[in-house]
Amino acid sequence: MSAQSVSPLPDHSPCLPHPPLDRPDSPSVAVLAVCIVLIAVTLRPGIVSIGPLLPAIILELGLSHTQASLLTAIPTLLMGLLALPAPWLAHRFGRDRVILAALGVLALAIVLRTLAGSIGQLFATTAGVGAGIAVAGTLFSGYVKARAPNRIALFMGIYATAIGLGSTVAAAATGLIDQAFDDWRWAGGFWVLPVLMAIAAWLVIERRSLGSAPFRASSPAPRMPLRNPTAWLIALFFACNNLVFYALIAWLAPMYVELGETSGTAGLILASYTLGFMVANPVFGFLSRSDDRRLLLAASSSIALLGSLAIAVAPGAMPLVMVPIAAFGTGGAFTLAMTLPLDNAATPEDASAWTAFVMLQSYLVGAAGPLLMGYLRDSTGDFHSALWLLVAVGAVMLLVTPFLQPHRLRAAS
Repeated sequence: MSAQSVSPLPDHSPCLPHPPLDRPDSPSVAVLAVCIVLIAVTLRPGIVSIGPLLPAIILELGLSHTQASLLTAIPTLLMGLLALPAPWLAHRFGRDRVILAALGVLALAIVLRTLAGSIGQLFATTAGVGAGIAVAGTLFSGYVKARAPNRIALFMGIYATAIGLGSTVAAAATGLIDQAFDDWRWAGGFWVLPVLMAIAAWLVIERRSLGSAPFRASSPAPRMPLRNPTAWLIALFFACNNLVFYALIAWLAPMYVELGETSGTAGLILASYTLGFMVANPVFGFLSRSDDRRLLLAASSSIALLGSLAIAVAPGAMPLVMVPIAAFGTGGAFTLAMTLPLDNAATPEDASAWTAFVMLQSYLVGAAGPLLMGYLRDSTGDFHSALWLLVAVGAVMLLVTPFLQPHRLRAAS
């Protein structure tokens, strides 16, 4: 049975208090798309906006560079660790209520981080940012499966594109806001505004589900697919993709500065990476029409590998071409990887459990990417070995793709 043919759960399900799109009392496709975009654009600025502000934060609070790297590593780690309890929280209190609470935590943490007067307060509020992103991001895939079981790839493409949009805008605008106010706290706190907009939209669009009964004792809590080999292969694929993505997000600009580019040009190269990633999301979401996405998975992995190989061989040769190519493959792989747990899950609750399992593995590995690349840079004196490591990781991604057929389709064939 395909993911598209899954029958919706009854309206009294704890994680599906509202009907899918094909019911007359559900919101329109356009309303759902707006809701997805408003939520998704909030899920990265709290992390990405820190990068342009690091020099000012280091200067004011006296952080070492190792401590400063934790401002990115902590949220990424929590995106993996807190994926585990998220399905249980959704089962106990209601998915849509937990998403609302997670957005509230994210907004509060962004505001409190701007008031941090010590390193401890800075790290604690950064952990709050990671917690809000982790829980909301984990449960949102189950929301998409519940609302649009026949349009999973399309809406996950919209979701991934909006995440990329939020990242790109935050990367480009934070420095300008900092220059305008001459204060990193105002520039960092600015990104609470889209979160507040998302909360307002969620309260309006999902007001019926937020008021429904959140718990039904006879419904068993979803279980992680620990014994399913397909789940482990999906986690491996996603982990490799995240490692490459977060490693390049952290070190692409510093690497090109070392190669002789100005900081402005290096920032432009980094922006080309986030832009290439974002453009790939709707493209691969639109192209992906079948539950068996192995051909597109192989295509996206090959494009990412080709770009990474070109950068490793000649990093100074046409970076504004090669870097977006690598990003386009990585972005396509991200969109498709986000759909894989949904393809294998039979219900929205199972989708949340599968997503939590995959996110745990992938974001733990993704958090290690920047640290590993930085370690190799310190050990060897340049980024050459680190770039070839990313090529090797990309090759592993490609080798995994033939085994990513949904296990239900494999069992039926």
